[in-house]
Amino acid sequence: MNVGRAKQAAAAWVRSQAARESSFRGAYFSGSTVGMPDEAELPASSDVDVVVVTGETEAPLKPGKFRYDGALLEVTVLAWDDLASAETVLADYHLAGSFRMNGIIADPDGRLGRLQEEVARHFADEAWVLRRCAHVRQRVETGLRGIDYGAPVYDKVTQWLFPTGVTAHLPLVAALRNPTVRRRYPAAREALHACGHAGAYAELLDQLGGAALAPARAERHLEALARTFDAAADAGRTPFFFSSDITADAQPIAIEGSRAMIRAGDHREAMFWIVATFARCLKILGADAPALLPAHVPALEEAAADLGIASDGDIARRAEATLGYLPRLWAVCEAIVAAHPAIVRPGR
Repeated sequence: MNVGRAKQAAAAWVRSQAARESSFRGAYFSGSTVGMPDEAELPASSDVDVVVVTGETEAPLKPGKFRYDGALLEVTVLAWDDLASAETVLADYHLAGSFRMNGIIADPDGRLGRLQEEVARHFADEAWVLRRCAHVRQRVETGLRGIDYGAPVYDKVTQWLFPTGVTAHLPLVAALRNPTVRRRYPAAREALHACGHAGAYAELLDQLGGAALAPARAERHLEALARTFDAAADAGRTPFFFSSDITADAQPIAIEGSRAMIRAGDHREAMFWIVATFARCLKILGADAPALLPAHVPALEEAAADLGIASDGDIARRAEATLGYLPRLWAVCEAIVAAHPAIVRPGR
């Protein structure tokens, strides 16, 4: 299925389902399909991100991933308060990229359109780019300083892994690129190469670990994950924000998407989403099938150990090392912003 056809399916879902709710205020495309040509082929390991805006004070749990008319959609719900102003959006590195071009699906009162025009006008302003970079850096620092060492192993690994992985978003945001989730490391590598900082990638990837990891070893972890994934998808009942990522519909992204990365030579990069998905699966099993945990926890521990995480001490040392690395990465990103031809500086 190409991008255009998948977006048509998403728009049809919005019209037939989301727009029927009395609280519906609009919808727009987000994520990796923003800016992609309609004729481009959408990989089986990719979905179409849709954000539904609600008039409710607090957004409900997101519907997440599901299939509609043959397309795999990922639907998130935001309250209008989350899009309070153009300044709010411009400062948020997750929100801003969706508004740099017009990806609006539905806009009953025109408010989304006005917001999109204002954000697009200032998206590449140097001050806002640096503000978004600072938002990324803050996410890393806050996350790595807030790890709960009394939590179950799958939570501790998650609390270390995700802020560590957010470091890959820093060069992407500096280079005006989409801060993608699963493929963040290959995307960061491409951005660093394109901006003349290819040599910075090795240290960035070293924060994730796995320098000695062989492709066959990553494949072994992926096969273990597939078994854990199936168990969690079957057992899951408790609603988590990531629950729809652990379902039969989402399996091509978690498993086959990671396999494609390994076979393309990005086996270390693939370990980010392999370990993240392992931890999420175990979180589900811990809530809904705790008797299954002893059979699956060792596989996560083995995968984490291959990233150099085998104890609380390892987590603490690696967190401190990444915090110490951040100023060097920040300097690279400042250089990217200073030299980027599309970034608008004062007086220009």
